[in-house]
Amino acid sequence: MMSKTSTNTAAVPEAKGALDRFKFEVANELGVPLSDGYNGNLTSKQNGSVGGYMVKKMIEAQEKQMSQGSGYTGGSMQ
Repeated sequence: MMSKTSTNTAAVPEAKGALDRFKFEVANELGVPLSDGYNGNLTSKQNGSVGGYMVKKMIEAQEKQMSQGSGYTGGSMQ
């Protein structure tokens, strides 16, 4: 039986603090009252908007970096 892995773990653990700061920055921009710790009082829509906007901003940053000549250098895409 495979163990369940948490969906709240960073692929790069060293980035966790930066991701948390980014999450609070995005929540603030969107007017979502995110607090440190339990946020069960927030709606799925509020939580989803924070996560979705984080992804949007990360993609925009990566596109900008790639357009400046620092292209993708990872494995081959098949």
